[in-house]
Amino acid sequence: MSQTIQSSRTKLMIGWREWVSLPDLGLPVIRAKVDTGAKTSSLHAFNIEPYFDRGRLRVAFQIHPLRTRKDLIVTCDAPVVDYRTVSDSGGHREKRYVIMTRLLLGEVEFPIEITLANRESMTHKMLIGRTAMKHLLIDPSHAFLLGKPDKIVGAYASKKKKASLAGKNKKKKKIKSSSVLTKSALRKRS
Repeated sequence: MSQTIQSSRTKLMIGWREWVSLPDLGLPVIRAKVDTGAKTSSLHAFNIEPYFDRGRLRVAFQIHPLRTRKDLIVTCDAPVVDYRTVSDSGGHREKRYVIMTRLLLGEVEFPIEITLANRESMTHKMLIGRTAMKHLLIDPSHAFLLGKPDKIVGAYASKKKKASLAGKNKKKKKIKSSSVLTKSALRKRS
């Protein structure tokens, strides 16, 4: 069973990259890189579709959770907590949806904010940013200090059919891609 971090004094030692889980998104295993240059964590996403459900802004998106398996696509869905301008490592600024979800590292879990971005060309489909690191100690000389999951590809075997059906049963009020979402618009929806 996982334990929730209750004290800022309790910190988990991790390597510069680790296998993590995002259980609320149906992602049992994904390789993440620790990025002290990024304020907010980031997750690879494509086919990003914002919509309203009962007056609340949500976003449906797809992800290739394993970099060597382009055929494996998981459909995720989450409430939007913000829509903000983010600068990437090249200094390019873009608007991104921000979601809040649980991050599971080994036996420890805690909530983190994640921006959704197309990281298709990147080696790591997820970056763990500084705001999530308040719970962590990083050893930059090692990777995978928490070990490797027993089954990586197998973790998605039974979820493949379920993942492809995710989000299809919800009534969605789609937002036109040309719509501009501001923080004030998000607050009005809350």
